[in-house]
Amino acid sequence: MSVKTNLHGRLRNTPLPASQGLMPLFEAVVNSIHSIEEVEEKFGINIHNGKIVIDVLRKTQTVADFDNDDNKRGPIAQSEIIGFKITDNGIGFNDENFQSFETLDSEHKIDKGCRGVGRLLWLKAFNDVSIVSSFRKNDAVIKRVFSFDAHSGLSEPLDRNINDTEIKTIVSLNGFHKDYRSASVKTTYKIAESLLEHCLWYFVRERGIPSILVRDNEENIPLDDLYEEYMTASAVPDTVTIKERKFDLIHIKSRPSANKVHSLSYIAASRFVKEESIEQKIPGLYGKLNDGVNDFIYNCYISSDFLDERVRPERTGLDIVDNAEGLISELEISYKDIKEAVLKKTKEFLADYLVDNLKASKERVNSFVDTKAPRYRPIMSRIPEDQLDVDPNISDKDLDLTLHKHLYQLEKEILDEGHSIMVPREYEGSEEYQKRIENYLGAVEDIKKSDLANYVSHRKVILDLLEASIKRDENGKYAREELLHELIMPMQKESNELRFDDMNLWLLDERLAFHNYLASDKTLNSMSITDSKSTKEPDLLALHVRDNPILVSENSLPLASIVVVEIKRPMRDNMKSGEKDDPIEQALGYLNRIRDGKVTTAQGRPIPNANKLPGFCYIVADITETLIYRCKMANLTPTHDGMGYFGFNKEFEAYIEVISFDKLVQSAKERNRAFFDKLGLPTT
Repeated sequence: MSVKTNLHGRLRNTPLPASQGLMPLFEAVVNSIHSIEEVEEKFGINIHNGKIVIDVLRKTQTVADFDNDDNKRGPIAQSEIIGFKITDNGIGFNDENFQSFETLDSEHKIDKGCRGVGRLLWLKAFNDVSIVSSFRKNDAVIKRVFSFDAHSGLSEPLDRNINDTEIKTIVSLNGFHKDYRSASVKTTYKIAESLLEHCLWYFVRERGIPSILVRDNEENIPLDDLYEEYMTASAVPDTVTIKERKFDLIHIKSRPSANKVHSLSYIAASRFVKEESIEQKIPGLYGKLNDGVNDFIYNCYISSDFLDERVRPERTGLDIVDNAEGLISELEISYKDIKEAVLKKTKEFLADYLVDNLKASKERVNSFVDTKAPRYRPIMSRIPEDQLDVDPNISDKDLDLTLHKHLYQLEKEILDEGHSIMVPREYEGSEEYQKRIENYLGAVEDIKKSDLANYVSHRKVILDLLEASIKRDENGKYAREELLHELIMPMQKESNELRFDDMNLWLLDERLAFHNYLASDKTLNSMSITDSKSTKEPDLLALHVRDNPILVSENSLPLASIVVVEIKRPMRDNMKSGEKDDPIEQALGYLNRIRDGKVTTAQGRPIPNANKLPGFCYIVADITETLIYRCKMANLTPTHDGMGYFGFNKEFEAYIEVISFDKLVQSAKERNRAFFDKLGLPTT
C-alpha cells in the first residue's frame, strides 16, 4: 500500500527550515492532543484524563554536566538525539483515522485545523516513522502496526486482536537528520520548554489540555509543572473585530528568561504558527514588567477563522499582506491592521504596568540630556513624547544616536520648509502666514541653539581629555606630547585639510582660530607660506616624540603675525642650552627661518616687510627646574600665579609666553565657564 500521491515530489516541495527541526515532534504531540479530544467527544471522558509521554531517544552514552547553562536541573544526556517516541491514550489509528493518514491533504479533522500534511514534516526531519496503535473496534481491542518512510511510503498495516484493554498509540520518529538535529535545542529542559511554548495556547484555552510528560532517561519534566513556573497569573481572554472579522486574544504574563521578549503569537489551524516581537511598539514596553508581585514578560495569543484560512499547509507561515493599500485596503486584512488592533488592546491590558517604565524612560532621557548631551535640550519640546520612549537601560551611545535621528529629522523638515516658507499659501490669511513664519523661525532658533550647545559640549569634553592627559597613568608615566598635540591640532596637517571642529586652538588662544594658514608638524620647506629651503622640522629631532609645533599666520592681511607653538611632554625636566633642547630657542629658530624666507599669504600674495613680521612664541610645558633656568636665561618674567613666564625678546622682535599645562587647563576653563554654567555642565 502506498500513499496516494507523489510522495517524493511532495517532500521536495514541503519547506521546513533547519531552525524548526522540532516542528515534526510538535505536530505529533498536537495529533495526540486531538486524539485525546476525540475520546472526550465520543465517550465523554474528561480531557484531563488524557496522558501524553514524550521520550527523548539518544545514543546510549550519557554523562553528567552540572555547569551547562541550558539546564540547571541535574545530569544531562550529552549524547546526540536520534529520535523521539510519543505515547498517548487517545482514540488511536482506527479505520477512519488510518484512512485519513494514508491520504495526503485529507480533510478529516479539518475542523481541528488538520491539513493532512503534518506527517510530511516527519519525513523532512527523520528517516522513518513507526507506529503502534491499540484502539477499540466494536467489542474488541485491535493492535495495528505500520511504518512510514520516504523510500517505501506507507507500509501495509498489521492488525491483530489483543487481550490487553489498554488503549494507547506510540509514534516513533527515528533517525533525526543531522542538519535539523544540529540546529535544535539539545537538553531535556529546553525541549520541554520549546514544546510548552508551542502548545501554550492549549494550556491557556478554556477547554484545557491532557497531562504531558517529557522523559529523558531518569529525567522527567511534566509540562503542567513547567506551565506553573512559566506563568505569573491566569491568562485573560479578549476579542477584537477587524473589518468585520473576529479575532480571539489571550493575554499572558509569563516569567522572564533570557530568550523571552514581549510578543504576539499567531495561532492558526489550532497550531502555533509565528511569533513577533513587540518590544518598544508600545510606549514603556521594554524589558521585564512588574505587576506588584512578580516580574513578567507579556505575550498575546491571537486566533481567528481568518488566520485558519490563511495558514500555509505546512503551518510555518501565514499568507497575509504586510500592508493593504489601494482598492483592497477596505476589504483585505493585513498584518498592519492586525497589529494595530491587537496593540491597542495590549496597551489597555498593560496600562497599569507601564507607568514605572515610562517614568524611568523619561528620567533616563532627561538625565542624559542634562549631564552629557545638552545640545539636544533646545529641541526636546519639539520631539513628540511618545517618540522619546526608550529602554532605561539603553547605552549612552544608542541614546545619542536616537536623539540625533530626531535632530536630523527636524533639520530636514526645516530645510524642506525653508524653500517655500516665504511664499504665502493659497487662501492663507496674513495671520496664518505670520504664525507659520514664527513657528518656522522658532524651530530654526532651536536648531541653532542645539548647534551652539553641541560646540560648547565638545569644548568640555576636550578640556576633560586634556586634564586627564597631563596626569600620571597607573604606571607612573606621563602622556607623550603627541597625544596632547592631537588634542589641539592633528599632526602633519594643514588647516585646509581639516574641518573647523577638528582643531582646538581655543585651548591656547581664541584668536588662533582666525588664521590664514596653519601647519602642524611639517617641514619648513613644505609650507606654502614661505620659500624657506630649510629642511628643519619643528619636531624632526624626535620624530613626533619631543617637539610638536603649530605654525599659525593669524589673518589674511599683509599686516600679519606669526605664531609658533611648542608642546612638550608633561613634567619634562631635561632642557638645556641649544636649539635642540631649549624650547624657547627652538620656537625663535623656527620664527627666524620663516622670516628669512619670502613669506606670502596662503593665497600666494606677498607680505611687505615679511622679515619683520611680529612674532608670538608659546611654549606649553610643565614648569620644571630646567625650564625655569631656561626662562631666566631668556630674561622672561614669572607670572603672578607662578604658573608661567612671559617677556619680549627685542633681538627677535617676538613676544614669548611659557604656559604650564595646569595654567592652560585653568585658563581655558575660566574662558568657557559661563558657557558651561549655562548648559549645566560641571566645571570642577
